[in-house]
Amino acid sequence: MVHLSTELIHGDDKDNRVTDVAPPINVATTFRYDNDDLVAWNDRENLDFMEKQPIYSRLAHPNSTRLESIFSKILNGHAVIYSSGCSAFFAAMIHYNPKRVFMGQSYHGCRAIANILTRNFDVEQHTLDEIEQFAQKGDVVHLETPVNPYGTSYDIQSFADRAHAKGALLIIDSTFAPPPLQDVWEFGCDMVMHSATKYFGGHSDLLSGVLVVKDEEICKKLRDDRIYLGTNVANLESYMLLRSLRTFEMRVLKQSDNATKIVKFLNDNRSKYDKVLNKLYHSSLQTEDFVKKQLKGGYGPVFALTLKSVEQCKKFPPQLKYFQHATSLGGVESLVEWRALTDPYIDQTLIRVSVGCENVDDLIKDLGNALQYLQDNA
Repeated sequence: MVHLSTELIHGDDKDNRVTDVAPPINVATTFRYDNDDLVAWNDRENLDFMEKQPIYSRLAHPNSTRLESIFSKILNGHAVIYSSGCSAFFAAMIHYNPKRVFMGQSYHGCRAIANILTRNFDVEQHTLDEIEQFAQKGDVVHLETPVNPYGTSYDIQSFADRAHAKGALLIIDSTFAPPPLQDVWEFGCDMVMHSATKYFGGHSDLLSGVLVVKDEEICKKLRDDRIYLGTNVANLESYMLLRSLRTFEMRVLKQSDNATKIVKFLNDNRSKYDKVLNKLYHSSLQTEDFVKKQLKGGYGPVFALTLKSVEQCKKFPPQLKYFQHATSLGGVESLVEWRALTDPYIDQTLIRVSVGCENVDDLIKDLGNALQYLQDNA
């Protein structure tokens, strides 16, 4: 078995087209035909030829092919790359075409897509508690774990069993705990989704998403649909994502370790900030047996806390030195976000924390100082 760090650096070696050690940036949208090998589209058995002979970048291009080679290896399936996490989720919905979608707490962008499907096509939406009551064959159960914005975990095997008992399909969004933290295939899901914008990108400078399936035929259908949905990853983004993947493992393990230590500090010092700190959420605080079984490589680098008031939420970010106040997550820099600024469904006193790669002692001191300021002025 080739290890993760090696696959991240060499998983696309088979796609080398030039002698450059670093893959070049390809900005071309269209590519010359090989006049010695002209085959009509209707005579093609599949789209595999585009791995070596790209035609048009909406279909595939050299660096999107490289990305799919790496993701297929590190995510243990057949990967299809997209222009964002939202476009990946929409592609999954288009492929499965469910009559009913079951979702719990989840990224509000996926919820908004489900709302569009309901508005235009009468797709029913149900909660995760309603699987046994309403789910039928071909329906989709969409589960984020760890879940945005809390960073807490659900029991994947339990949901897989419940979905499959009704003939439904289980999609797992594992954005908050990519390998090596969590391998969701071990627990019975049908499709894996990641917003590659986050930890795979890791530098807050690109958008991308990825779907992974075990069935090669489904993969081919997803790629064919992607041509006409127009959602292939862009040329520059694909180059930047390749660059990021080379260092992904060392980054996410550092972020995981940092987050776990910070959460422990906050949990151990709740009484010190009793006028400010209300609730604290993270998988490392859960006691269920399935959590460590799923997150055997480490806990996710995102956690959440709620403060005592909305005013404290507004005053908290300006007191921080190393945590920038911005949305998104997964970058090398630590972020906090008063989540009410972008998520209309969430607790209005929730702060989401995305832990970066800085020195953990500096981050702990920074958070402690900001909480102490609010405590002293409460």
